[in-house]
Amino acid sequence: MSFPWANVYKPSHPFMQWMDEKLPLPRLVYNSLGAGYPVPRNLNYFWNFGVLAGVCLMIQILTGVILAMHYSVNADSAFASTEHIMRDVNWGWMLRYAHANGASAFFVVVYIHIFRGFFYGSYKAPREMIWLLGVTIFLLMMATAFMGYVLPWGQMSFWGTQVITGLFSAIPLVGDALHQWLLGGFAPDNAALNRFFSLHFLLPFVILGVVILHVWSLHIPGSSNPTGVDVKTESDTVPFHPYYTAKDGFGLGVFLLFYCGLLFFAPNALGHPDNYIPANPLQTPAHIVPEWYFWPYYAILRAFTQNILFIPAKLMGVLAMFSSILIWFFLPWLDRSPVRSGHFRPTFRKFYWVLLVDVAVLGWCGGAPAEEPYVMISQVAAIYYFLHFLVILPVVSSIERPDPLPFSITEAVLGKDDAAALGAAA
Repeated sequence: MSFPWANVYKPSHPFMQWMDEKLPLPRLVYNSLGAGYPVPRNLNYFWNFGVLAGVCLMIQILTGVILAMHYSVNADSAFASTEHIMRDVNWGWMLRYAHANGASAFFVVVYIHIFRGFFYGSYKAPREMIWLLGVTIFLLMMATAFMGYVLPWGQMSFWGTQVITGLFSAIPLVGDALHQWLLGGFAPDNAALNRFFSLHFLLPFVILGVVILHVWSLHIPGSSNPTGVDVKTESDTVPFHPYYTAKDGFGLGVFLLFYCGLLFFAPNALGHPDNYIPANPLQTPAHIVPEWYFWPYYAILRAFTQNILFIPAKLMGVLAMFSSILIWFFLPWLDRSPVRSGHFRPTFRKFYWVLLVDVAVLGWCGGAPAEEPYVMISQVAAIYYFLHFLVILPVVSSIERPDPLPFSITEAVLGKDDAAALGAAA
């Protein structure tokens, strides 16, 4: 979105003038992150999590590149090389823990970012492309995280690979061939480890490219805001710098306190102890479980225990697991309410909190053993999850009566906005 009151980049130094003429990179930075980018004045701290996600991505790329220099991509030595990094490489323990816990921090930040989008209607027009690119980033993150979990080549790495890649064998006709193609053989071994390492190293840079598109698409309509009201006048905005650079800096400081606390005082709290045992194809762990950020989808996968007509339960579970994320692509068209923000949608707001509880229950069931009562609870929670997006959200968006919206962003922050009202009347 072009704002007529936005500051224009005018370099004063001769070198910067030459640079702006030949390669306008300073202008790009100024217009994207500086005083040349007006932002709604009422953004709360939930809008910090986009920047925090970018910080997490850079932590993962930097630590991952250094770890790759010391890692051995071989089934016979991968586990030993991981221990070598922990014990013998200077600061290797910190790099490995920073990378492993950085993945968890990345998912925490992105989950908050996504559910903020759910509540404030960030997927609604004119920001559909921002949302679609964001969901694409999330899918790439999940693929990258799964492949990274394989690399230590511990017990949970090996058996997690066996289970997750085995899901593709449920696809009719081509499933077994696809499973063997993914692994490069009949079971996880050198071929699978080499493929997953290559993709795990490559995909973060693909994510970075999609993030650039995500930010680019954000700058076309401009940032959303907690009221969901469009920007009308200059009084509705403030420059990104220094207001939101300071606010994001504070949020980053708080994030780093929690992240460093986890890194230095509880680095293994979110890991599985079985992954400190070398991979053994002849000994199946008592309870195979993915990383915690996959638990809700793992619960949906395991919720299908009986064949439905001629469709095997395993295939239904696989389809439901992938559909639980792919359904997010259709949110801009499933939610037909003209009001964006959940603050002004009382009925939607109640079901939103039920959805949060439902996802938490799915996560709890996904990390629990595949036995009763967890299977039955995950079945009920999975049914509600799909009902929310496919039935409840479209119906609620059609029948609910929203609360009155403020006339402008300024009115929502400071009270009556006479300037905006006069401009609209004119």
